[in-house]
Amino acid sequence: MAKVSGTSGNGSKQIEQEMIARFGFAPDFYQALPESALADEWAVQRDFELAETVIPNKYKELIGLAVAAHIKCRYCIYFHSEAAKAFGASDEELKEAAFMGGMTAQFSNTLTGMQVELDHFKREVDRAIEHMTSHEPAASPAH
Repeated sequence: MAKVSGTSGNGSKQIEQEMIARFGFAPDFYQALPESALADEWAVQRDFELAETVIPNKYKELIGLAVAAHIKCRYCIYFHSEAAKAFGASDEELKEAAFMGGMTAQFSNTLTGMQVELDHFKREVDRAIEHMTSHEPAASPAH
């Protein structure tokens, strides 16, 4: 690890103790980080990703899964899937999150590739949102 077990002036001994308190051990995969990045990366993970923030942990992990699936990071996919499940996500929620990542990228590719004018797109989105929030939802067609 980026010398989590030792002292290098980056607070690594304290970080190791925090990881042990959080995970029960200091994971070896943190060794992949440059020593100079360890303190900052751990702080972000500890204080944002793993902490209760405005976005509930389950949703943060589902967002992480959507991004991870899009960037094809098998490490991230595994972490965010397992963390989302630990925070109560169902298999169907995992599927929807992974699908949303791909669907968003697919729609983005189409809109960008066809050079849809952004201001016009924004006006149409605003119009659609206004209608959806001021009217009863339309019945979904039977499948």
